[in-house]
Amino acid sequence: MHVMAYAPYGADGIIIRVEADIRRGIPGVDITGLAEGAVREARERVRAAFRNSGYTFPQDRVLINLAPAGVRKDGASLDLPIAMAVMAAAGCIPAPKEGGTAGPETPPPPVNVMILGELELSGRLRPVRGALAAAAAAIRAGIRDFIVPAENAREAAILPEGRYAAAATLDEAVRAFKVLSETGSFPPGISSPEQPPAPVLPAVLYGDFAEVKGQGRYKRALEIAAAGGHNLLAFGPPGGGKTMLARRMPSIMAPLEAWEAVEVTRLHSLAGQLEGGLITRPPFRSPHHSATPEGILGGGKTVRPGEISLAGFGVLFLDEAPEFRANVLQALREPLEDRVITISRAEGPVPLPADFQLVLAANACPCGRLGVRPRIGEPGRMRAGMTSAPSGCFCTPEEIHRYWRKFSGALLDRVELRVVVMPPGPEELAGGREESSEAVALRVGRAVAIQRERFRGTGIRRNARMTAGMTEKYCVLTTEAQNAFHTALEKLNLSGRAFHGILRVGRTIADLEGKDTVTTAHILEAVQHRRMGEDPYDIFNSGS
Repeated sequence: MHVMAYAPYGADGIIIRVEADIRRGIPGVDITGLAEGAVREARERVRAAFRNSGYTFPQDRVLINLAPAGVRKDGASLDLPIAMAVMAAAGCIPAPKEGGTAGPETPPPPVNVMILGELELSGRLRPVRGALAAAAAAIRAGIRDFIVPAENAREAAILPEGRYAAAATLDEAVRAFKVLSETGSFPPGISSPEQPPAPVLPAVLYGDFAEVKGQGRYKRALEIAAAGGHNLLAFGPPGGGKTMLARRMPSIMAPLEAWEAVEVTRLHSLAGQLEGGLITRPPFRSPHHSATPEGILGGGKTVRPGEISLAGFGVLFLDEAPEFRANVLQALREPLEDRVITISRAEGPVPLPADFQLVLAANACPCGRLGVRPRIGEPGRMRAGMTSAPSGCFCTPEEIHRYWRKFSGALLDRVELRVVVMPPGPEELAGGREESSEAVALRVGRAVAIQRERFRGTGIRRNARMTAGMTEKYCVLTTEAQNAFHTALEKLNLSGRAFHGILRVGRTIADLEGKDTVTTAHILEAVQHRRMGEDPYDIFNSGS
């Protein structure tokens, strides 16, 4: 007898066929199929759950096989499938029948049902990670019936194509299995997962742009980034609002489309980080700078999605970016370009999605005082060659260059928007009310709608993902804009990637204004955002 189960692995996971065979011999349980520690320990949890739920565990030799046998299985989500397979093999529950209509001469094949759940010794079921991912993988494989822990029911039922039984105990799971095998449907009262709550408004979750005084250029850069999916770097002294505004970026981003929401929710389910129902807002991930490469990129003993996958269709925000490990920052280059990362393992490569946009925040120097006038009573220092006012920074040029070398030119070349963020002056702090996130979100929403219509059926979501051919097709410049663009290219000596990046940013700025053609103003603004940030020491030294 067999039942179907699921093991999280990579981006899709593995559908497991749990087979049970009972034969004469010394009583015991053998588990084959590359079972890891938590799966091997299931034999004791299953025995105790049987006894405490009023069932008798077979007093013979029990063999459990987990197919495919060549893939390692880990986690406690196989407890309930193993228990149900043993019960079916022992005759405690009837073999399931398709609709219950087959005659005795032709026994029907078993109904495929996916079962998930971790067992407590008392027989109660605990939730498992990856319920939605399991449902998605099973539905793709033609499985439509699911028995899941009650706490996972709302998550699994996000996909309406399946039929779900929510069980709180082993006994409830057995009852649902019996009814399914006899009637072809689940009993009433068990298969009614509660609906997800209404989404909370993003301004309530993340704060409002109106709460931050000044920083008009930075706010504009965030608006362009949100509209076109562009990468962004903000740097400057502490206290300018780099982090505060970046954390408000989700409040101006457009809601996810239906298929995007399901994919984002599925990945969070697979990682065991799903709270509540369907995720309808773009994710915003902000890991600490002590994060390991596996935590950011994905991987581990059992390959799991990392932060770049969990930020899919949303934002990965790296605050204090130069403090991250250099190998982590450099490893972001390929995913930013390919939108996928492949984790190599002995059993084969495991691809993980990585369709995210990167937002970086950094100080301008190790001490953070570059470009800031000395405080009252604090001695300033005019370095050799500096033409601007004395700075409160005592870092040497070598220290500053070393600080910024962690980024590397290859990574910065993939960042289309760069902006210097200085602390606001007294006039800005005393100014009137700023533009709200709601007003900015309306412009962003209109620009996103234009792009969705433009790229429908192409697999491209935003302007930042346009190929070179698409850039040539959709970034149509006026004659005046072409002349201005060529002049900028000659003066700035930009790379080919920067060439296309400026055109894509210009296209986004035009979309925010609802224009079909990219004008001179759009191109010049895109160039201005690209120019800044090559080397902060040079920027502040020149008084920019």
